[in-house]
Amino acid sequence: MTPARCNLKEVSFSHLFPAEVARALVGGLTLAIAYMHSRGIVHGDIHLGNILVKLPSSLNHLSIKQLYEEYGHPETVPITHRNGKPLPPNIPAKAVLPLYLGKDAEEFSLSDAQIRLSDFGETFNPDLEPRLGKDCHTPLAARPPDAWFEIQTSLSYSADIWSLATAIWEIIGMKAIFSSEYTSVDEVICQQIDVLGSLPLEWFESWGKRDLYFDDDGVPKDGRYVWSSIDGAFEEGVQKYRRKFGMGEFDGEETAAFLDLMRRMLTFRPEERPTAREVLQSRLMVEWVLPDFERSSQMG
Repeated sequence: MTPARCNLKEVSFSHLFPAEVARALVGGLTLAIAYMHSRGIVHGDIHLGNILVKLPSSLNHLSIKQLYEEYGHPETVPITHRNGKPLPPNIPAKAVLPLYLGKDAEEFSLSDAQIRLSDFGETFNPDLEPRLGKDCHTPLAARPPDAWFEIQTSLSYSADIWSLATAIWEIIGMKAIFSSEYTSVDEVICQQIDVLGSLPLEWFESWGKRDLYFDDDGVPKDGRYVWSSIDGAFEEGVQKYRRKFGMGEFDGEETAAFLDLMRRMLTFRPEERPTAREVLQSRLMVEWVLPDFERSSQMG
């Protein structure tokens, strides 16, 4: 694989991509997932840490001197023995720290929006090697709910579609649709219900910790924090920050198309989610995302 510049997680933490760059990144990611699915492969671990940014071609033309001028000289740290003893002869006296070639999200231009999907350790062919829900290792905030409620059922391409939706949201916004701060499965399930609406009844009734968050009618318990619905989450986690930092707010038409696609991709029942091909055929992709992706591709 071509060396990467950085991953999207580290450059977008507390930062926003310009709107056209965000669209181009979303287009590249969706096309990559669609290609994998067309080859019969589920990625199984889609999140921003596994989406790498391609190194700029201009780097190949820099001399060593120019490289140091642009990115700084190598930094070293001394290596010492924890017990204070002299180092063995096969251990170097210094270590060179990795060079960070990334830049903050707001500094990205369309020419930078060239990505590489990485980490194929969780990939599988659902027709040849079934992957049960209980064996899903996608980070909690990006994990599809069927992995929790149908632990003995095989996952398929629809699991990627859910995780892809969470990645798309995080690329275009300041805040993820489901908070990655929580390590409890039950807290994430609670948040998913607040944002998206009621679980399928059989899932809700089988959820052992539901009484901590909801009454028997599915109404949030008094005193707990209630997350905003998907429309409110978009306003609070995307639009508000884009207005505040002048990073390109989405107009009414694009917002409607975006939320429509998110609702379809984040449908609780996996069989009701669109395929990757259908995602690419959505209005959001055709009218806004793919045109900016094509523009970025011509610059790469």
